[in-house]
Amino acid sequence: MGSGGSPRLLCLGGTDVDVVAQTHHTGGRTPERQGMSTIVELPRWDMAVVYPDLGSAEFAADFGRLAGGISDLSAMFDRYSIERSESIDVVSSVVQAFESVVTALNDIEDRFNVLDAYIHAFIATDSRDDRAQARQSELEQQDVILSQLSARFTAWIGSFDVEQLQSRSETARDYSFLLQQAGERSRHLMSPAEEALAAELEVTGGDAWARLYGNVASQLLVDVEVDGERPVPMSIVRNMALSADRDTRRRGFEAELCAWQGAGVTLAAALNSIKGETNTLCDRRGWPAPLDAALFGNNIDRPTLDAMLNAARASFPDFRRYLHAKARVLGVERLAFYDLFAPVVESDSTWEFDEARGFIVEQFKTYSARMSDFAERAFRERWIDAGPRPGKSGGAFCMSLRKDESRILANYIPSYDCMSTLAHELGHGYHNLAIAHRPALQRGHPMTLAETASIFCQTIVEQAALRNASTREQLAIVESALQDQCQVVVDITSRFLFEEAVLERRRKRELSVEELNQIMLDAQRETYGDGLDPNALHPYMWAAKSHYYSSSFYNYPYMFGLLFGLGLYGQYKHDPQAFVAKYDELLSSTGVADVATLAFRFGIDVRDEGFWISSLDTIREGVERFEALIDEGSER
Repeated sequence: MGSGGSPRLLCLGGTDVDVVAQTHHTGGRTPERQGMSTIVELPRWDMAVVYPDLGSAEFAADFGRLAGGISDLSAMFDRYSIERSESIDVVSSVVQAFESVVTALNDIEDRFNVLDAYIHAFIATDSRDDRAQARQSELEQQDVILSQLSARFTAWIGSFDVEQLQSRSETARDYSFLLQQAGERSRHLMSPAEEALAAELEVTGGDAWARLYGNVASQLLVDVEVDGERPVPMSIVRNMALSADRDTRRRGFEAELCAWQGAGVTLAAALNSIKGETNTLCDRRGWPAPLDAALFGNNIDRPTLDAMLNAARASFPDFRRYLHAKARVLGVERLAFYDLFAPVVESDSTWEFDEARGFIVEQFKTYSARMSDFAERAFRERWIDAGPRPGKSGGAFCMSLRKDESRILANYIPSYDCMSTLAHELGHGYHNLAIAHRPALQRGHPMTLAETASIFCQTIVEQAALRNASTREQLAIVESALQDQCQVVVDITSRFLFEEAVLERRRKRELSVEELNQIMLDAQRETYGDGLDPNALHPYMWAAKSHYYSSSFYNYPYMFGLLFGLGLYGQYKHDPQAFVAKYDELLSSTGVADVATLAFRFGIDVRDEGFWISSLDTIREGVERFEALIDEGSER
């Protein structure tokens, strides 16, 4: 759990961010804005194409075969002495061992990931499913063994000359990035016995606390009336923030805070335990700080992060301009936190689910037939669980299931925002399609690059929606984009500052609910500044965001993804034909090269603050357009 946790096999070359069961998110869009008050029957994803049911003989057989395969893999590791050694000569037997182990690892990872995603599909749509929870717990026991084997494999690679191995093995040359990463990671391993113990304790430590958070948050009922029902799920209450009526937004916000307060002690215990574990393991593994471990896992360095964050901070005045302009439209002196997602105008379009489907498929075709065919397949084959309901996870995410096949969770209501979110999640699925031809050990990709395709696809539909929109509709679309961008730049920075402060203070002792609230408020005041009413912020955002309970610093990669994606879209508009030829190859390579190397293929220097400023300039143009549209509307 956390960036200091035992590396999973796919994490040798990056972080597998699409299988939500491993990351608790996946590659989902940060603002949890989907779903509203009315639960409408919408398409549910089809998992029966994998197994008839969790209790089926087919599922049991594959689960048993996985356990047997992991046992065989463990025996192979013993037979080949895959473990740390003072020095290993790269002789023929070592080359044979490496090639055999890589083949076996790819096979096990493929089988594990299908079962992992399949089980998570039931938990994500109903966390009260005891059978799925039990199966997940059983799978976690197998994951412990895989984590232990992963540590042994990493330590083994660090024991010999990787360049000599590559000179003698084509397979090793194919996995050069994995070997490079594993060599560095091997220098941050504890002793074999400590790594084995850490993997075993993780199940009852960080993983258990994260599971507790997920169960509590998804099952939390809030004492507020919505459409004649009371109490209602948190996912519905949080989306009262989308209401055009300010009193409704305020009631939902106050009820939400009250509910989080009631669960505060439990969630604070989970957060303290997870961050305490992260600090301990990072120290034991010799990382200077958890952030350094997270940066390594995301295939970037400190200069890259600093360049991006410096550019982001310089853009805060522009975002505050946007927030002030929105306040004027809503007729308030200063926005409260619960006004952030308020609509500024009523949309001219309904965006029913089927309408969204047709629009997305049509607009994806403007990029390529491959992208459009992929989206049509996702709808046709029922990859999407669309509607909100009790026990279902909030927000939206996409997880890979089998090779080029994904599953998308949404909480859809008829709105432009939800259509845009659907396009975003389909972008994650398109990324899965692009890497599907690679073996499992090359399909993992860091969070920093996980948003690349999703931002790109979201931008395609946004620009298309703007082209034929009325002034009123343009205002709604531009404001929707600025809402998201404000969250991903400003709010993400507040979350980064919060987590950085919590990890540092957690070294001394556990933090109380009140202290966590205060740290969050301080971070929001530092980032939003005078853009929000300082007396109407969200002290419990640490409870509302699941990201704090999974990997450490599951925040700044969203900003990276947004700004990197906008930069790439700018290049696409400049020369579409040349871009299309290179872009899919970029997506397919996100697990076989570091971020700086891949960005350089497009002439981008991610350590240059100027690149990030140029992406933020696109957002500044959006602020100016928003202000102009407001002025145009007021003149009518």
